Amino acid sequence: MPTELAAAPDTAPLTQSLPEQIATRLSDRIVAGTYAPGQRIMEQTVAAEFAVSRGPVREALRLLEKDGLVTILPRRGAQVTNLSIAEVKEIFDIRAMLNGLRDRQIAEAPDRLQLLSALEAEVAKLTRFAREPGLGDEYVETVARIDRLLTRASDNGRLKTIHGSLMLQTLRYRQLGLSTPQRRKQSVQNWQKLVKAIRDGDGAEAERIARQRVIDSRDAAIRLLQESRGGNAGDKKTRRTA
Repeated sequence: MPTELAAAPDTAPLTQSLPEQIATRLSDRIVAGTYAPGQRIMEQTVAAEFAVSRGPVREALRLLEKDGLVTILPRRGAQVTNLSIAEVKEIFDIRAMLNGLRDRQIAEAPDRLQLLSALEAEVAKLTRFAREPGLGDEYVETVARIDRLLTRASDNGRLKTIHGSLMLQTLRYRQLGLSTPQRRKQSVQNWQKLVKAIRDGDGAEAERIARQRVIDSRDAAIRLLQESRGGNAGDKKTRRTA
């Protein structure tokens, strides 16, 4: 039976075009691991599932390619990009700088206290989730929500655009970097420190914490990728072929 885009729980907003809605659904599956790294995504299968022609599916896959989630290969179609140590370094190093700038500007903004109640409520959820080993997915989802909250609070339009373009690429690695209870406990301590820095108006400390938080996730993700490849992954970019 075809999947109804407008009725599904993870449906994209109705203001999105049909290809954008399909891309959102597929990206959710990629991030969740339903589509594994290296797996081909068959246009005809997706078209049949959503009861659409192959045209919107093809456009959706192009959108996912721009986001770095799939690679479209000549005569082979689309496949989910492999997790790559080189990509982790590139993306997280950029995000560390962006998040540092963003959080410093928020901490130094005259109206920063308007953000605090919402931020404190979300960090309180993180604190609760970090205590329970089985709530890793909830922890990651809350981190993503806080990240969006802070980005929306930024007055820097270009930062918002660049930050948003990296969001989907980062999410797969963020899940990896926060996959252990130990890492989540370390992470929540950084978020608690950020709340204090923003409350105190300490821009330099907010920037330092923001960068450290991203670097911690980067290093944890790299360690797990290296371990999964027997420690021989090095810094080479993983081949994007099946």
